[in-house]
Amino acid sequence: MKIIIIGAGEVGYNIASRLTLESKAVVVIDQDAGACRAIAEDLDVQVITGSGSSPDILTEAGIRDTDILLAVTDSDEINIVACLIANQLSPLTRKLVRLRNEEFLPFHSHFKKENPGIDTIINPEAEVVKTIQRLMDVPQARDTGDFVNGKVKYVGIRLEEDSPIAGMELSEFHTFFGLKRPLIAAIIRDNEVIVPRGKDQTLAGDLVYFICETRNLEEKLNLLGVRVSPVRKVLIIGGGRIGAQLARALEKLKIEAKIVEADLDRCHELSGKMNKTVVLHGDGSDQKLFMEENIGQMDAVVSVTDDDETNILVSLLARSMGVANTITRIGKSSYYPLLSTIGIEKIVSPRVSAVSSILQDIRQGNVVSDISIFGERGEFLEAIALETSDITQKPLKKLSFPKGSILVCIISEDQVVIPAGDSRVAPGDRIILFAVQGAVKKLEKLLTVKLGFF
Repeated sequence: MKIIIIGAGEVGYNIASRLTLESKAVVVIDQDAGACRAIAEDLDVQVITGSGSSPDILTEAGIRDTDILLAVTDSDEINIVACLIANQLSPLTRKLVRLRNEEFLPFHSHFKKENPGIDTIINPEAEVVKTIQRLMDVPQARDTGDFVNGKVKYVGIRLEEDSPIAGMELSEFHTFFGLKRPLIAAIIRDNEVIVPRGKDQTLAGDLVYFICETRNLEEKLNLLGVRVSPVRKVLIIGGGRIGAQLARALEKLKIEAKIVEADLDRCHELSGKMNKTVVLHGDGSDQKLFMEENIGQMDAVVSVTDDDETNILVSLLARSMGVANTITRIGKSSYYPLLSTIGIEKIVSPRVSAVSSILQDIRQGNVVSDISIFGERGEFLEAIALETSDITQKPLKKLSFPKGSILVCIISEDQVVIPAGDSRVAPGDRIILFAVQGAVKKLEKLLTVKLGFF
């Protein structure tokens, strides 16, 4: 598979990095010579310095024999024009584009059906807002997401000392919980991602990811000693695209929201767009402002400015003033391993959202969704098993998955099944797999060559 990536920024670099690990042929185009040098030094990819919207540059990159074009520069206009030119030069090449400007939202369907013939449009900010809302639905969760059109959830919970499963082996879950046992897909411990087996223990302090039906979420949380409390008041720090979209979404849910924005002109603009959201002009990291707004009464503080350091400071300050539920926007992946050590665990990232959305489209075959966790060190894959797949021919105990990967869930005829050794996957079943980053390449290769549904 050959892929052209236009844009060598955070998103382009990380997509190229992931794809080279999976032996994809990658060409990266960017006008910034420095960015091109950096990516050429770090990754085994072809790099071309120039405009991705240039017909000559696209021809030089080999657009006519390219399977997928990713246009992920910071300019929506360049991304659109690149797809327009690519559509003329190579109509069969699939085109994925990142568009962030809300003014383009009404035109998304036209962009797909007509020129520039875009196959998939990715709006990272909109995906971040959805992630924040999911985190608010389960305030005690450190991470959460959906599968099977919302019927199945994964949830990451930090185990407390008094958790019923602290110190318990996974093999004991059946005896302790019976058929209601939670399905543990991954354990994060000491900044390492563990794919657990029967003899592994869940320890106090672990960040444990489990899978369950959405309708049974509260029951599973109760089994783990977690009680859910609703979010009614939210303080949003940062009135940019993410902050504004989040406020409008909360208004629809009748959740009381306030936005703190440092730019006075932006405050006036936001005030004219909001219905009930209160817009405050000020420094989001100002302790005096927090005291005036009785921040301790807030159910959640969401810091989504464009500056990582400000967001970290705001979340730490809010926690020190009694807010247990803080959500922090982070752009730099290098910060991820450090944040949990200082108490910042609910992290959202437009870059990670974009990468997950793009990988979902790039994965071969019947991959329905692809979700990265813990700074992209682990990945959930949701796929549909085909009749020709080996996985539909044998019990699971006779299948060999790569080390660091696991089949965590089978959805058969709307029934969610926790797999056991004797379980079988039928053609058409949805399956959810989890893998550490180093195992994804082997898993995809195995599933493509032998199992046939990727």
